[in-house]
Order: sequence, then C-alpha cells, then structure tokens
Amino acid sequence: MALDRETAEQVAHLARLRLEPGQAADVAEDLSRVLDLIDQIEQVDTAGVTPLAHPLDLSQALRADEVTNQPDRERLQGSAPDVMEGYYRVPRSVE
Repeated sequence: MALDRETAEQVAHLARLRLEPGQAADVAEDLSRVLDLIDQIEQVDTAGVTPLAHPLDLSQALRADEVTNQPDRERLQGSAPDVMEGYYRVPRSVE
C-alpha cells in the first residue's frame, strides 16, 4: 500500500510529530513498507492455530523464599541521630 506525502504529513500531525522539510517523502515510504508487511502477515493462514496467552509454554522459575541476610538493627540504627523503641525519630513536619 503506497502512501503519498500528504497522508504521511497527516499521520505525523495526528501522532504529534514534527517533520522537517523534505522528510515527509521518507516517512511516507517507511510507512508504506510497514503497511506492506502488515498486509503480508494478514495473508498467512492461521485457521486451526490455537491462540497463545504467552509465546513460551514454561512455568516461571522462582527461587526458594529463604532469609539470607538478617539486618542488624542496632548496628544500622547506631548512626541515627534519634531512635526510640527501635524506630527512627524525625522532626514533626505537619502541625
């Protein structure tokens, strides 16, 4: 499907794209090639092909949910300016 320069400019306007002078002809050619590929894909016979929800028929490999590093609260809060009952205290910001 061949697009002309005016159609390419209209598509660019709808897509909110600014085309430089002389660029519309190149865009029209590129869009024409994309539309030709879409036409080619639409001609493929897909009768009897079951649609897929995902292209890979695999289950997701998950690692075991194990604790590997216990944070040391006292060491982490040791450099905090103010701590109370295991929580960081910060100045009040809402009156």
